[in-house]
Formats: sequence, C-alpha cells, structure tokens
Amino acid sequence: MTTIPTRQVGKTGAYVTEFGLGGAPFGDLFEPISEEAAQQTLQAAWDAGVRYYDTAPFYGHGKSEHRVGQFLRQQPRDQFVISTKVGRVFRATPDLATFDKGAWAAPLPFDFTVDFSYDGIMRSFEDSLQRLGLPSVDLLVIHDLDYYFHQNEARVSAYLNQLFTSGWRALDSLRRQGVIKGVGAGINELGMIPRFLDLVDLDFFLVAYGYNLLTQEMLATEFALCAERNVSVIIGAVFASGILATGAVPGARYFYAPASEEILDKTERIEAICQRFNTPLPAAALQFLLANPVVAAIIPGALAPAHVEQNIGLIRQPIPAALWSTLKAEKLLVPDAPTPVGGA
Repeated sequence: MTTIPTRQVGKTGAYVTEFGLGGAPFGDLFEPISEEAAQQTLQAAWDAGVRYYDTAPFYGHGKSEHRVGQFLRQQPRDQFVISTKVGRVFRATPDLATFDKGAWAAPLPFDFTVDFSYDGIMRSFEDSLQRLGLPSVDLLVIHDLDYYFHQNEARVSAYLNQLFTSGWRALDSLRRQGVIKGVGAGINELGMIPRFLDLVDLDFFLVAYGYNLLTQEMLATEFALCAERNVSVIIGAVFASGILATGAVPGARYFYAPASEEILDKTERIEAICQRFNTPLPAAALQFLLANPVVAAIIPGALAPAHVEQNIGLIRQPIPAALWSTLKAEKLLVPDAPTPVGGA
C-alpha cells in the first residue's frame, strides 16, 4: 500500500486523504457497473492508500451506498473517512412500470421526495447508516439544494427556508453531539456558497462546477470567502464531467452536457501546452486542483481498478513549473490561481 497525504476538513476533526473516491459511478451513473467490478474498484482504491470515500442516497437510489458499505464495513472503522448526503428520502416505488430511472442506468426501485426538514434529514441519515451497514459516517452533505436541480428561485428559497428553520437543527445537533464530525453542502453552480454561509455554519463545500483547469470563476470571491472562514472545499467533478480526461474529442462533455465550441477550443489550447511539456492533460487537471490550499480533497469516480491506478499515477507525475507559467502567460489560467510548486 502507498501513503496518500491527508488534509483537515475545515475546523473539524476529520482528516481526509487528499485523493479520495467518488461514489456516483457505483450507482450506475449513465452506464451499469457489475457488483464484482464495483468491489474490485473499491479494493483497488484501498490498496492504493485511499481512505476517503464519498457516496449519497441519490446515487443509484441507494445502490452506491449499498456497494460502498459492503466494502467499507469489512475494513477497520478508524482507518477511513466516509461522507454521504441528505435532502432526499426514499421509498419503494409503487409501480415498476412507471419508475423514473433518471440518469441512472440501473438504479434500485425506490422513488424519492426532496426533504430538508428536521425529520427528513434524520430519516435520511438513519436510512444511510442501514444501507451502508455502518454504525456511523463522518461527514454529511446537504445535497443539491441549488438551481441546477430545483430550477427557480421560488423552489430554492423554499428549500433553503426549510433547511434554516428545521433541518439545520438536526445537522447541528448531530455535529454538536459528535455523532458526525462535519457538515457540508454540495454546490453545482456559482452564487450558492455565500448564500449558504449567510445562513448556516458549514465546515466544507463539495464543489462540482466553478473551479477546474477550464474555469476559475469561484476563486476570487467564493473560495476567498471559504478561506476567510476556514471552510474547506472538496472537488467532485475533477475532470469537468469528462472533457479534461478525454480532451477535446467529438462528443466531449463539460458539466454534464456536450461541450460548447468555446470550451472545446480552450481545451485544445490547454492540451497543446501540456503536450509541449510532455504532460498528460488529466495530470495537469488533477494537480491544479490540489495546489489550492482551500481544497481538502479531490474525489474522482472510477468504473474499474485501472481507473483508480491511472489517476493515482497522474497525481504523482512530475509536471514542469513552466507549464503553469505558460498557461497563465497565454491567459488560460487566471493570474492568481494557485499552481503546484516544484516540478521537473
């Protein structure tokens, strides 16, 4: 086993390996993965030194939690950190014929209701423990309370109000009692970090968009606010949902949609500079994220053991310092974006 450095999550007692494993693929996101492949992938991550695992009830409507729990409950509980999420409560679907699978290729047959109330969060938390088969989780994440999922201000405001007036009492109580170590919020877009911090005392954000090799929109205001309040960031969509792993190939995806011509062009320009310095684009994408001191961890997903092994190799690949200065000189990175020090 290799050792992966750990970083503290905000002011909590949770220390996560800076390279973790995201659990969305274990919910059969976009394509199915066999039980055997899921367990082999989790084992490969463990063997590589990964000790931080993230999952959610939403991932495969419970399937990811079942799979992650099946593996982790066979490991010493004091040797890993696990996060899961709250905000949806699941019940068996009444009609398999009309069951909505959403983006999941083969989810478990459970429907959900969005619920950020005290009772909803406690129900979600207890259900997660049972699906995982674990006596505890370390971190809870307020899941998808934003415009990406709820579409308009009326719904977002209503759910934020439900969280603030009811659900937050559950999360704060669990944290104060030491049942969990920290509370975070999942963010899919700009503008929600300041809004959350105005309402509740969070320890971290799990960010899917706004900070990667293609955009640093969150850096100047939102990440600065996190740094000021000692709130950590965990990066979920490390490859911007595809294009920073595949490059600007036909059909490349950016933030869960086909990449625009502007994004394809920018990716091609970044790729060309990476090639000049003999650096794989995905290596630059991963190492760029870890250079930011507000980032506690990155959590790429994986469909097979080889994906874990490849990503571990990418974060250890030497990258010349000149690559980063060239990206900034070409205005492909903002001037004050933190970049890795050292290099070949």
